[in-house]
Amino acid sequence: MPAASHSPAETRAITLQIVSIVFYTFIAFLCIGLPIAVLPGYVHDQLGFSAVIAGIVIGIQYLATLLSRPVAGHLADNLGTKRTIVYGLSGICASGSLTLISTLVQSVPDVSLGILLVARVMLGVSQGLIGVGTTSWGINQVGAEHSARVISWSGIASYGAIALGAPVGVLLVSVATFNALGVVLMALAALALWLIRNKPSMPVIRGGERMPFWSAFARVAPYGAMLALASIGYGTLTTFITLYYVEQHWVGAAYCLTAFGISFVIARMVFINAINHLGGYTVSIICMGVEALGLALLWLAPNAVVALIGASLAGFGLSLVYPALGVVAIRQVPTASRGAGLGAFAVFFDLSLAVAGPLMGAIAAHLGYAWIYFTAALLALAGLGLTELYKRRAGEDY
Repeated sequence: MPAASHSPAETRAITLQIVSIVFYTFIAFLCIGLPIAVLPGYVHDQLGFSAVIAGIVIGIQYLATLLSRPVAGHLADNLGTKRTIVYGLSGICASGSLTLISTLVQSVPDVSLGILLVARVMLGVSQGLIGVGTTSWGINQVGAEHSARVISWSGIASYGAIALGAPVGVLLVSVATFNALGVVLMALAALALWLIRNKPSMPVIRGGERMPFWSAFARVAPYGAMLALASIGYGTLTTFITLYYVEQHWVGAAYCLTAFGISFVIARMVFINAINHLGGYTVSIICMGVEALGLALLWLAPNAVVALIGASLAGFGLSLVYPALGVVAIRQVPTASRGAGLGAFAVFFDLSLAVAGPLMGAIAAHLGYAWIYFTAALLALAGLGLTELYKRRAGEDY
């Protein structure tokens, strides 16, 4: 259903309100993006562990985010969105300190790995708190009719931060060693905590139906399953693109993440109104098809240029899947339980990323890294088929 029309000035004002809130999402995902292109190589080359372990180091963060979603939804609905975000930023500070300790003791690989895993878990929990907190805050601030816009800007902040953070992380490590990662994570989180201290939050919604998390989970599960199948390609790309490039003897793996992120952001900024005009199901189906094509190009890429094109198409395709399905999913829960609904829906995104690491690591160990992108493309097509099925069952496209 189309949102109410607004004048250009009103639209700008709404956008500025949203951006001022999802700024904290940007900081959180910048902290995720900085190590994402260098940690697999650190675990594999510096510490001497296998590709499966490297995948687990990345994937455990997403598993922690997944497990934190019920808590994040409860905090946002009952204690307020600002407090939820503050807890998340504090967790990033703690994760940064542990990351620094881990790199300082890399001469003892087992100890370094153990500390790093704890740091990744803390970063994942923080991501869960901040993601639900900012999205719920934004929707409460500007109204449910702008849910797609809030979710889209949150994604722009997320993937834009990763697109920026990945090459910056590579540069940072090359100039200042791995020890700089933890220091920068702490500094960024501290800056965000300082900026948010005087920002007024929305009041907690009182009254209305309070839905338990698992009840909300059941209502959004079909749409979450579609999201998970589409999102495994993203987890595969972020976790293994560096090692895939090494296997192929190419350079510039971080730029694949940048190409993915730039295409993702451009598609969301240019085509966000497509959800109102075409409907959530139709937009999701088109986007999953484009994503599958991009992943197939990564599978077949004869050189780094084609791989960049594939990553760009994958980012372009995945861009609107989350908000398109999210608009449909969030309508399944009452307003007073919006945090629980958002958290439950996000669980499926986290699950796909948590599974991508060990699953694709095992496939890569037996078949090579190219085949993980073939697998991800097939899963995206499965998501497309499931979405088409539910579109036909719904009898309307919204």
